[in-house]
Amino acid sequence: MPRRNRPPRREIEPDIKYNSAMVTRFINRLMMRGKRSVAERILYDAFDIIGDRSDENPLDVFERAINNATPILEVKPRRVGGATYQVPVEVRSERRLSLAMRWLVQNARKRAGKSMAEKLSAELMDTAQGQGATIKKKEDTHKMAEANRAFAHYRW
Repeated sequence: MPRRNRPPRREIEPDIKYNSAMVTRFINRLMMRGKRSVAERILYDAFDIIGDRSDENPLDVFERAINNATPILEVKPRRVGGATYQVPVEVRSERRLSLAMRWLVQNARKRAGKSMAEKLSAELMDTAQGQGATIKKKEDTHKMAEANRAFAHYRW
């Protein structure tokens, strides 16, 4: 990492099918070993499954799931006088999105199911409705920050 200044952020082009940059970022997060076409097929199949099972637009369900999974607070370890405190801090907007996407993909991979598209669609629909493992992860993160509110004055 450079010491003087941050490198400029790369512009992410929107995906072909839905024309959404957030979908492209999610495909990048889903991708393993550089296999973009496999990740695209998994996500688009998951969107088709969502469209079949619910009468809603899959992109709306996806965006609602991302919004429901984004954390507002998290804890960061801070060392003060030989003791390490878990200090609650507000999450930056870029990190909020990346955490939400990471949690969605991780919990979809852990799920029991036949194909990754089915697991991902089920996780997205659960998260959009405000339930499931991803929502639990977000709530646990918030509870941890709330429990350590006494150390908030150690923020830097």
